[in-house]
Amino acid sequence: MTIRVAVTGAAGRMGTTVCRAVEEAEGLELVARLDAGDPITAENLNGADVAVDFTVPAVAEANVHALIDAGANAVVGTTGWTEESYARVREHLADPGAASRSVLIAPNFALSAVLAMSFAARAARYFESAEVVELHHPNKVDAPSGTAMATARAIAAARADAGLGPVPDATQTDPLGARGAVVDGVHVHAVRLRGLTAHEEIVLGNPGEQLTIRTDSFDRASFMPGVILAVRRVGERRGLTVGLDALLAL
Repeated sequence: MTIRVAVTGAAGRMGTTVCRAVEEAEGLELVARLDAGDPITAENLNGADVAVDFTVPAVAEANVHALIDAGANAVVGTTGWTEESYARVREHLADPGAASRSVLIAPNFALSAVLAMSFAARAARYFESAEVVELHHPNKVDAPSGTAMATARAIAAARADAGLGPVPDATQTDPLGARGAVVDGVHVHAVRLRGLTAHEEIVLGNPGEQLTIRTDSFDRASFMPGVILAVRRVGERRGLTVGLDALLAL
């Protein structure tokens, strides 16, 4: 059975790559390309079963609600989501008119990044210290990255489950914010540098030892296997799924 696919944000760098990947994938058919200014309607989606959204955080949630109303499942790689915006999507999907719809939102579709997040969560309980450094190209519009936020939250949850206290840090003054953002008690640092694509380091430390987990995406092609997997399987899970790891049995 052929899965009909639409792409929103189709003219962007990620959207263009997604369109190419869908066209090359067996069993998928690209039926619509939408970009800024194109209304998300059933007519414009041209019968798509699944829509892939790689746009910008300012419009991503509205796009998802419009896709649900238009009758399509959604695979979303746009970042900037919060617990509140997730809750609004869950509420929409609980409506009887949307009961058959599925949405998958992932902070990262690169398999190496998904595995790195999983490894970090498993290791976190064994280390006193943990910090996250994300490194991206300077055209990225949000910081910290969605991947770094998700990684920090997973580390924090694992630490809490293990009964660990706050990470050690004697800093008393930081007027310029040099210690970075704090996500659920975990420090997160963002680098924006020409020549980078998408990278993350998770650094965990104990007295006398350090574990560094690093993932590097050098090309947008690295995200496509995860995107195609999500397109093929999003319909298997009703409601909202957050993270590609749910499809990888991690």
